[in-house]
Amino acid sequence: MSTSTTVAPAIDRDDLVARHLPDLREAVDAARARSYHSRYSERITDPAYGDDPIAAGQADFEALQERGLRLDQPSTGERVAGERSPYGPTLAIDYPASDPAELVAAAKAAMPAWRDAGPDLRAALCVEILDRLGARAHELGQAVHHTTGQPLVMAFQAGGPHALDRGLEAVAYAWDVSTRHAASVTWEKPGKRPTIMEKRFHVVPRGVEVTIGCRTFPTWNGLPGIMASLATGNPVIIKPHPGAVLPLGLVVEVAQEVLGAAGFSPHLVTLATDTPDRPLAIELATNADVKLVDFTGSTTFGDWLEANATQAEVYTEKAGVNTIVVDGTDQAAAMFANLAFSFSLYSGQMCTTPQAVFVPRDGIDTDEGHLSFEQVGERIAAALEELLEPAKKGVEILGAIGDPSVVERIEEATGLGRVVAASTPLEHPAYPDAVVHTPLVVAVDAADADAWDTERFGPISFLVATDSTEHGLELVRDTVKRRGAITFAVYAGSDEVRAAATEVAMDAGVSASFDLHGSVFVNQTSAFSDFHATGANPAANASLVDDAFVASRFRVVETRWHA
Repeated sequence: MSTSTTVAPAIDRDDLVARHLPDLREAVDAARARSYHSRYSERITDPAYGDDPIAAGQADFEALQERGLRLDQPSTGERVAGERSPYGPTLAIDYPASDPAELVAAAKAAMPAWRDAGPDLRAALCVEILDRLGARAHELGQAVHHTTGQPLVMAFQAGGPHALDRGLEAVAYAWDVSTRHAASVTWEKPGKRPTIMEKRFHVVPRGVEVTIGCRTFPTWNGLPGIMASLATGNPVIIKPHPGAVLPLGLVVEVAQEVLGAAGFSPHLVTLATDTPDRPLAIELATNADVKLVDFTGSTTFGDWLEANATQAEVYTEKAGVNTIVVDGTDQAAAMFANLAFSFSLYSGQMCTTPQAVFVPRDGIDTDEGHLSFEQVGERIAAALEELLEPAKKGVEILGAIGDPSVVERIEEATGLGRVVAASTPLEHPAYPDAVVHTPLVVAVDAADADAWDTERFGPISFLVATDSTEHGLELVRDTVKRRGAITFAVYAGSDEVRAAATEVAMDAGVSASFDLHGSVFVNQTSAFSDFHATGANPAANASLVDDAFVASRFRVVETRWHA
C-alpha cells in the first residue's frame, strides 16, 4: 500500500541542467575559495518571500497540518500521530507507518535509473529540490520552530536558508568530486602498432542511504548527508527523530515532487517514521542493503552505529565538551555579551554550545583593568541578565526545552559547585505550556573534573578555575582528545597565546575561534566557508562539508574495449 501524492508539472531535464549548472559552478568556486556564498536569504522579512511572509508561513503551516504530507511510498496503512510541540500543542498531523524492508526494496528498485542519470542531472535536480524548499522556507521554519523549540527567527534561519545552503554545499562537493575526471576517453598507446581502446568511467552509488535525524536541528544536520547521497546516485531513506518528523517530512514531500516531475521514482527519497512499538533506527541501519548511514545524536548510539552497522559507511556527529579559554581581552564588555549570547542561544541545546570556560584563578587583564576570577563570574551573570530581561525578549533567544531530561540536568548541575548565574524558569507570553529556563553557570575548580569534564546537554556551563592560561590550554588538549568537541574559543591577551592555542587546536583536531566580540558567535558556522566539525576528534567522524564527506558515497567502475 502506498500513500498518495499529487502530480507536479513535468520538468524538462535538459533545461534544468542548463539552468542549474552555472549555479553549481558558482557554489564549487565559493567552496574552494572559502568565501561568503548564500543562495537563500536569511532575512525573515525579505520581500522575496512575499508581502507578509511570517503570516503567510504560519498560514501555510496550518494548512499543511490540515491536508497532511503528500507522499508516495510503501505503507502498512497504519498512521503515526504528530509530535507534541515544546511550546505545548500537539501537531494536528499524522504520518504513514512503513515496513523498513519494503522501503529498502523500493529504494533499491529505484536506484538503477537514478544511477544512469549521471552526475549533472542528479546535481541539477538536487538544486531544484533545495530551491523549492527555499520557496517554502517560512513553512519549513514554522515546522522546525514547533517541533524543536527553536525561537522563530532562529528556526527560520537555521532550519531554512542556512540548512539549504549546507545542503547546496554538499551537492556542490558531490558534483565536483564525481565529475573531476573524464567520463569517457579514447585511449591510445603510441607505437609501431598503436593500441587504441575505448574506456568509460561510471560513477556507481554505494547503495541505500539512511539518515537518522536529530530532534534539535533536523534539516541543518540532515540535509548535507541527504543531498550528498542523492547527488552521488544513492536513494535515501529518512528516519527522523520522533519528536521532529515534520521538517524532514517536508523535505521528502518536495524531493518526491521534483523527482516524479523529472520522470524518476519517488521512492528515491522516502520517510521512515517510528511507531510507538517499533523504533526503526537499528533495523534500518543494520539492513544488509543499507550502505550509508548519516547520524546526528548521542555518543552512545553513535558509537553503537560505528561498531555495529559494519556493512555501511557510517558518518556520525555525536557529543563532546566544547571549551573556551579566557586569557585576557581588550574588549571586556563585548566579550561578556558574546559569551552570554553563546550560553543562551536555544537554551544551549546545540552541539556547539560552550560548556567549560577555563579562566586563571588569579584573574585576567582587560581594557577595564584586572578582573578576578570571581569578577569574571559576576560579569557573566550581569551580561546574562541584561540579555534575557524582560522575559518577552529572553524567550526569543532561549526558545523552549523539549526534553524533560534537560531540566533534570540543570537541577543536578546546580549542586556541583558555586552558582554564578542561577537557572530560572521564564513564562513564555505566547505559549504558557512552554518550558523555558535561563542558563546555569557554575564555578568549579579544574580539579572538579567530575563536574565539567562530561557533556551536559542544555543551558549548563562551568566557569573553571585553572592555574594559568597554559594550564587551561592543556586541559583543552586533553579533554578534546578524550571527549571530543565541535567548538573551541580563545580570548587571548597576546600573540603568543594565540599561537599556543592554534597548536592545541591542530593537535587535538578541533577548530578554534579567537576573540569573538561582535555578531559572530562560537555556536555558529557559515556554509561554504566554515567547516562544521573536523572528523578529527571523538565528537564527529566527519566534517560538514569536505571531500571526505562525499567521496566514499560512490565508486568508479570502468568498462573498456578495443576500438
